[in-house]
Amino acid sequence: MRPVKVVVVGSNSFSGSDFIDLLLEKGSYQAAGVSRSPEKSEIFLPYKKRSGSDFQFHQMDLNRDMPRLLNFLDSFAPDFIVNFACQSEVAPSWENPDHWFETNCVAFSKLVNHLRGKNYLKRYVHISTPEVYGNAAGSLNENTPLNPSTPYAVSRAAQDQLLKIYRERFSFPVVTVRSANVFGAHQQLWKIIPRSVIHIESGRKIPLEGGGKARRSFIHIRDVSEGELLAMEKGQNGAVYHFSTETTQPVKEVVETVCRQMGTTLARAAEIVGDRVGQDTAYPLDTGRSRRELGWRARVGLEEGVREVIAWVRSHWNAIQNEPLEYVHRS
Repeated sequence: MRPVKVVVVGSNSFSGSDFIDLLLEKGSYQAAGVSRSPEKSEIFLPYKKRSGSDFQFHQMDLNRDMPRLLNFLDSFAPDFIVNFACQSEVAPSWENPDHWFETNCVAFSKLVNHLRGKNYLKRYVHISTPEVYGNAAGSLNENTPLNPSTPYAVSRAAQDQLLKIYRERFSFPVVTVRSANVFGAHQQLWKIIPRSVIHIESGRKIPLEGGGKARRSFIHIRDVSEGELLAMEKGQNGAVYHFSTETTQPVKEVVETVCRQMGTTLARAAEIVGDRVGQDTAYPLDTGRSRRELGWRARVGLEEGVREVIAWVRSHWNAIQNEPLEYVHRS
Protein backbone atom coordinates (compact mmCIF):
# COMPACT_ATOMS: atom_id res chain seq x y z
CA MET A 1 0.00 0.00 0.00
CA ARG A 2 1.61 3.25 -1.13
CA PRO A 3 2.01 6.13 1.31
CA VAL A 4 -0.38 9.04 1.03
CA LYS A 5 1.30 11.92 -0.81
CA VAL A 6 0.99 15.44 0.61
CA VAL A 7 2.45 18.66 -0.78
CA VAL A 8 2.83 21.48 1.72
CA VAL A 9 3.14 24.86 -0.02
CA GLY A 10 4.79 27.38 2.27
CA SER A 11 6.82 24.73 4.09
CA ASN A 12 9.26 27.27 5.56
CA SER A 13 6.44 29.00 7.42
CA PHE A 14 5.83 28.47 11.13
CA SER A 15 2.54 26.66 10.53
CA GLY A 16 3.68 24.81 7.42
CA SER A 17 6.80 23.42 9.07
CA ASP A 18 4.89 22.19 12.12
CA PHE A 19 2.33 20.52 9.86
CA ILE A 20 5.16 18.68 8.06
CA ASP A 21 6.56 17.65 11.44
CA LEU A 22 3.16 16.19 12.34
CA LEU A 23 2.92 14.31 9.02
CA LEU A 24 6.36 12.76 9.54
CA GLU A 25 5.51 11.92 13.14
CA LYS A 26 2.45 9.96 11.94
CA GLY A 27 4.66 7.90 9.62
CA SER A 28 2.08 7.16 6.93
CA TYR A 29 2.68 10.12 4.61
CA GLN A 30 5.15 10.98 1.88
CA ALA A 31 5.53 14.74 2.15
CA ALA A 32 6.99 17.37 -0.14
CA GLY A 33 7.59 20.95 0.92
CA VAL A 34 7.65 23.99 -1.35
CA SER A 35 8.96 27.41 -0.35
CA ARG A 36 10.43 30.42 -2.14
CA SER A 37 13.44 30.49 0.22
CA PRO A 38 16.03 27.82 0.98
CA GLU A 39 15.21 25.59 3.92
CA LYS A 40 15.72 27.40 7.19
CA SER A 41 17.78 26.01 10.06
CA GLU A 42 16.39 23.54 12.58
CA ILE A 43 15.76 26.49 14.91
CA PHE A 44 12.68 27.29 12.83
CA LEU A 45 11.93 23.93 11.19
CA PRO A 46 10.98 21.30 13.79
CA TYR A 47 10.76 18.52 11.19
CA LYS A 48 14.52 18.68 10.61
CA LYS A 49 15.08 16.71 13.80
CA ARG A 50 13.55 13.70 12.06
CA SER A 51 15.56 11.49 9.72
CA GLY A 52 14.24 9.43 6.83
CA SER A 53 13.26 9.58 3.19
CA ASP A 54 9.60 10.57 3.60
CA PHE A 55 10.23 14.26 2.96
CA GLN A 56 11.62 16.22 0.02
CA PHE A 57 12.08 19.97 -0.27
CA HIS A 58 11.76 22.11 -3.40
CA GLN A 59 12.68 25.79 -3.53
CA MET A 60 10.16 27.47 -5.83
CA ASP A 61 8.67 30.97 -5.81
CA LEU A 62 4.95 31.18 -6.63
CA ASN A 63 5.48 34.46 -8.46
CA ARG A 64 8.58 33.51 -10.45
CA ASP A 65 8.53 29.71 -10.72
CA MET A 66 4.87 28.87 -11.29
CA PRO A 67 5.43 26.74 -14.45
CA ARG A 68 8.04 24.67 -12.60
CA LEU A 69 5.75 24.31 -9.58
CA LEU A 70 2.83 23.14 -11.71
CA ASN A 71 5.04 20.62 -13.50
CA PHE A 72 6.26 19.29 -10.18
CA LEU A 73 2.72 18.92 -8.84
CA ASP A 74 1.61 17.01 -11.92
CA SER A 75 4.61 14.66 -11.74
CA PHE A 76 4.38 14.10 -7.98
CA ALA A 77 0.58 13.76 -8.18
CA PRO A 78 -0.23 14.46 -4.53
CA ASP A 79 -3.38 13.16 -2.90
CA PHE A 80 -3.54 16.34 -0.83
CA ILE A 81 -2.19 19.87 -1.13
CA VAL A 82 -2.10 22.06 1.98
CA ASN A 83 -1.34 25.68 1.12
CA PHE A 84 0.15 27.92 3.80
CA ALA A 85 1.93 30.23 1.34
CA CYS A 86 1.02 33.90 1.25
CA GLN A 87 2.30 37.39 1.95
CA SER A 88 1.16 37.28 5.53
CA GLU A 89 2.07 40.38 7.53
CA VAL A 90 -0.64 42.98 8.08
CA ALA A 91 1.04 46.33 8.75
CA PRO A 92 3.48 46.32 5.76
CA SER A 93 0.61 45.55 3.37
CA TRP A 94 -0.35 49.25 3.56
CA GLU A 95 3.02 50.22 2.08
CA ASN A 96 3.20 47.77 -0.84
CA PRO A 97 -0.28 46.36 -1.39
CA ASP A 98 0.64 45.31 -4.94
CA HIS A 99 3.12 42.78 -3.53
CA TRP A 100 0.36 41.22 -1.42
CA PHE A 101 -2.02 41.01 -4.38
CA GLU A 102 0.66 39.64 -6.70
CA THR A 103 1.22 36.65 -4.44
CA ASN A 104 -2.11 36.21 -2.71
CA CYS A 105 -4.34 36.82 -5.73
CA VAL A 106 -2.53 36.56 -9.08
CA ALA A 107 -0.17 33.66 -8.33
CA PHE A 108 -2.81 31.99 -6.19
CA SER A 109 -5.40 32.09 -8.98
CA LYS A 110 -2.93 30.51 -11.42
CA LEU A 111 -2.31 27.65 -9.00
CA VAL A 112 -5.95 26.96 -8.25
CA ASN A 113 -7.04 27.23 -11.87
CA HIS A 114 -4.44 24.64 -12.85
CA LEU A 115 -5.47 22.25 -10.08
CA ARG A 116 -9.23 22.34 -10.67
CA GLY A 117 -9.05 19.71 -13.41
CA LYS A 118 -6.53 17.33 -11.82
CA ASN A 119 -7.90 13.90 -10.97
CA TYR A 120 -5.01 13.06 -8.64
CA LEU A 121 -6.09 15.71 -6.12
CA LYS A 122 -8.41 14.38 -3.42
CA ARG A 123 -8.49 17.57 -1.38
CA TYR A 124 -6.99 21.04 -1.33
CA VAL A 125 -6.67 22.50 2.18
CA HIS A 126 -6.70 26.29 2.10
CA ILE A 127 -5.17 27.97 5.13
CA SER A 128 -7.12 31.20 5.43
CA THR A 129 -7.20 33.74 8.27
CA PRO A 130 -9.79 35.29 10.61
CA GLU A 131 -8.51 38.67 9.39
CA VAL A 132 -11.03 38.27 6.54
CA TYR A 133 -13.85 38.88 9.06
CA GLY A 134 -12.55 42.30 10.07
CA ASN A 135 -14.15 43.96 13.08
CA ALA A 136 -17.16 41.71 13.52
CA ALA A 137 -19.29 41.80 16.67
CA GLY A 138 -19.94 38.66 18.69
CA SER A 139 -18.85 35.10 18.02
CA LEU A 140 -17.71 34.41 14.46
CA ASN A 141 -19.03 31.29 12.80
CA GLU A 142 -18.19 29.91 9.38
CA ASN A 143 -21.05 31.83 7.73
CA THR A 144 -20.12 35.24 9.13
CA PRO A 145 -19.85 37.70 6.19
CA LEU A 146 -16.34 38.68 5.17
CA ASN A 147 -15.46 42.28 6.00
CA PRO A 148 -11.68 42.73 5.57
CA SER A 149 -10.13 45.92 6.92
CA THR A 150 -6.53 45.88 5.61
CA PRO A 151 -4.93 45.28 2.19
CA TYR A 152 -3.61 41.96 3.51
CA ALA A 153 -7.08 40.88 4.63
CA VAL A 154 -8.66 41.99 1.33
CA SER A 155 -6.18 39.87 -0.62
CA ARG A 156 -6.94 36.88 1.57
CA ALA A 157 -10.70 37.36 1.31
CA ALA A 158 -10.29 37.36 -2.48
CA GLN A 159 -8.66 33.93 -2.20
CA ASP A 160 -11.58 32.62 -0.16
CA GLN A 161 -14.14 33.99 -2.60
CA LEU A 162 -12.34 32.52 -5.60
CA LEU A 163 -12.26 29.10 -3.97
CA LYS A 164 -15.96 29.41 -3.12
CA ILE A 165 -16.97 29.93 -6.74
CA TYR A 166 -14.59 27.19 -7.95
CA ARG A 167 -16.27 24.85 -5.50
CA GLU A 168 -19.71 25.86 -6.77
CA ARG A 169 -18.83 25.84 -10.46
CA PHE A 170 -16.26 23.02 -10.78
CA SER A 171 -16.74 20.97 -7.56
CA PHE A 172 -13.17 21.88 -6.59
CA PRO A 173 -12.36 19.73 -3.52
CA VAL A 174 -11.45 22.56 -1.15
CA VAL A 175 -11.57 22.67 2.63
CA THR A 176 -10.84 26.01 4.31
CA VAL A 177 -9.22 26.50 7.72
CA ARG A 178 -9.12 29.65 9.87
CA SER A 179 -7.37 29.85 13.22
CA ALA A 180 -6.19 32.56 15.63
CA ASN A 181 -3.72 33.41 17.13
CA VAL A 182 -1.23 30.60 16.64
CA PHE A 183 1.90 30.47 18.82
CA GLY A 184 4.62 28.09 19.92
CA ALA A 185 8.31 27.27 19.67
CA HIS A 186 9.92 27.88 16.25
CA GLN A 187 7.66 30.88 15.56
CA GLN A 188 8.83 34.04 13.77
CA LEU A 189 10.76 36.09 16.29
CA TRP A 190 8.74 39.29 15.80
CA LYS A 191 5.48 37.65 16.93
CA ILE A 192 4.29 38.84 20.32
CA ILE A 193 5.15 35.82 22.51
CA PRO A 194 8.68 35.03 21.25
CA ARG A 195 9.36 38.77 20.89
CA SER A 196 8.41 39.30 24.54
CA VAL A 197 10.65 36.45 25.65
CA ILE A 198 13.59 37.80 23.63
CA HIS A 199 13.17 41.36 24.88
CA ILE A 200 13.05 40.23 28.51
CA GLU A 201 16.02 37.92 28.05
CA SER A 202 18.07 40.73 26.51
CA GLY A 203 16.97 43.39 29.00
CA ARG A 204 15.00 45.50 26.52
CA LYS A 205 11.49 46.93 26.81
CA ILE A 206 8.68 45.03 25.08
CA PRO A 207 6.81 47.40 22.69
CA LEU A 208 3.15 46.84 23.57
CA GLU A 209 0.97 48.13 20.72
CA GLY A 210 -1.99 50.12 21.96
CA GLY A 211 -1.22 49.02 25.50
CA GLY A 212 -2.14 45.43 24.61
CA LYS A 213 -5.88 46.04 24.79
CA ALA A 214 -6.70 44.06 21.61
CA ARG A 215 -8.21 40.69 22.50
CA ARG A 216 -6.95 37.49 20.91
CA SER A 217 -7.40 33.73 21.18
CA PHE A 218 -3.89 32.31 21.55
CA ILE A 219 -3.80 28.68 20.43
CA HIS A 220 -0.83 26.34 20.36
CA ILE A 221 0.59 25.43 16.95
CA ARG A 222 0.28 21.67 17.45
CA ASP A 223 -3.42 21.94 18.26
CA VAL A 224 -3.90 23.80 14.98
CA SER A 225 -1.78 21.30 13.01
CA GLU A 226 -3.85 18.44 14.43
CA GLY A 227 -6.99 20.23 13.31
CA GLU A 228 -5.59 20.85 9.83
CA LEU A 229 -4.76 17.16 9.51
CA LEU A 230 -8.29 16.21 10.56
CA ALA A 231 -9.69 18.67 8.01
CA MET A 232 -7.44 17.18 5.32
CA GLU A 233 -8.43 13.61 6.09
CA LYS A 234 -12.06 13.94 7.19
CA GLY A 235 -13.28 17.40 6.23
CA GLN A 236 -16.34 18.01 4.09
CA ASN A 237 -15.46 19.57 0.76
CA GLY A 238 -16.64 23.17 0.65
CA ALA A 239 -16.62 23.48 4.45
CA VAL A 240 -14.84 26.07 6.58
CA TYR A 241 -13.35 24.94 9.89
CA HIS A 242 -12.29 27.14 12.80
CA PHE A 243 -9.52 26.19 15.24
CA SER A 244 -9.29 28.42 18.26
CA THR A 245 -9.58 28.54 22.02
CA GLU A 246 -13.03 29.13 23.44
CA THR A 247 -12.12 32.45 25.06
CA THR A 248 -10.25 35.60 24.11
CA GLN A 249 -7.99 37.66 26.34
CA PRO A 250 -6.17 40.98 26.04
CA VAL A 251 -2.67 40.75 24.56
CA LYS A 252 -1.56 42.56 27.72
CA GLU A 253 -2.51 39.51 29.82
CA VAL A 254 -0.57 37.18 27.55
CA VAL A 255 2.54 39.34 27.90
CA GLU A 256 1.97 39.37 31.67
CA THR A 257 2.06 35.56 31.57
CA VAL A 258 5.43 35.69 29.81
CA CYS A 259 6.72 38.21 32.35
CA ARG A 260 5.58 36.15 35.32
CA GLN A 261 7.19 32.96 34.02
CA MET A 262 10.43 34.86 33.43
CA GLY A 263 10.48 36.43 36.88
CA THR A 264 9.56 40.00 36.03
CA THR A 265 6.49 42.25 35.80
CA LEU A 266 4.69 43.95 32.95
CA ALA A 267 5.47 47.38 34.45
CA ARG A 268 9.20 46.68 34.38
CA ALA A 269 9.35 44.82 31.07
CA ALA A 270 6.97 46.66 28.68
CA GLU A 271 6.30 50.10 27.24
CA ILE A 272 3.16 51.26 25.46
CA VAL A 273 3.48 52.19 21.78
CA GLY A 274 0.89 53.23 19.19
CA ASP A 275 -1.57 50.81 17.64
CA ARG A 276 -0.88 49.53 14.14
CA VAL A 277 -3.16 50.76 11.36
CA GLY A 278 -6.21 48.55 10.81
CA GLN A 279 -5.84 46.69 14.10
CA ASP A 280 -8.97 44.56 14.55
CA THR A 281 -10.32 44.36 18.08
CA ALA A 282 -10.85 40.59 18.41
CA TYR A 283 -11.46 37.35 16.52
CA PRO A 284 -13.75 35.23 18.73
CA LEU A 285 -14.05 32.12 16.52
CA ASP A 286 -16.83 29.59 17.03
CA THR A 287 -15.26 26.11 16.84
CA GLY A 288 -18.47 24.12 17.13
CA ARG A 289 -18.27 22.66 13.63
CA SER A 290 -14.69 21.46 14.09
CA ARG A 291 -15.61 19.79 17.36
CA ARG A 292 -18.78 18.16 16.00
CA GLU A 293 -17.60 17.03 12.56
CA LEU A 294 -13.89 16.40 13.17
CA GLY A 295 -13.80 15.53 16.87
CA TRP A 296 -11.21 18.27 17.41
CA ARG A 297 -10.40 20.10 20.61
CA ALA A 298 -7.53 22.24 21.88
CA ARG A 299 -5.24 20.46 24.35
CA VAL A 300 -2.22 22.71 25.02
CA GLY A 301 -2.88 25.61 27.40
CA LEU A 302 -1.28 29.05 27.33
CA GLU A 303 0.89 28.45 30.40
CA GLU A 304 2.36 25.24 28.97
CA GLY A 305 2.85 26.80 25.55
CA VAL A 306 4.62 29.87 26.94
CA ARG A 307 6.98 27.65 28.96
CA GLU A 308 7.82 25.82 25.73
CA VAL A 309 8.61 29.08 23.91
CA ILE A 310 10.83 30.32 26.75
CA ALA A 311 12.75 27.02 26.78
CA TRP A 312 13.15 27.12 22.99
CA VAL A 313 14.49 30.70 23.00
CA ARG A 314 16.92 29.99 25.82
CA SER A 315 18.19 26.76 24.26
CA HIS A 316 18.96 28.56 20.96
CA TRP A 317 19.89 31.93 22.46
CA ASN A 318 23.25 32.38 20.73
CA ALA A 319 21.78 31.70 17.29
CA ILE A 320 18.60 33.70 17.90
CA GLN A 321 20.62 36.80 18.78
CA ASN A 322 22.00 36.75 15.21
CA GLU A 323 18.54 36.58 13.63
CA PRO A 324 16.49 39.66 12.63
CA LEU A 325 13.99 40.50 15.34
CA GLU A 326 11.74 42.54 13.05
CA TYR A 327 9.82 41.55 9.93
CA VAL A 328 11.87 42.08 6.75
CA HIS A 329 9.66 42.44 3.70
CA ARG A 330 10.47 40.59 0.49
CA SER A 331 8.48 41.22 -2.67
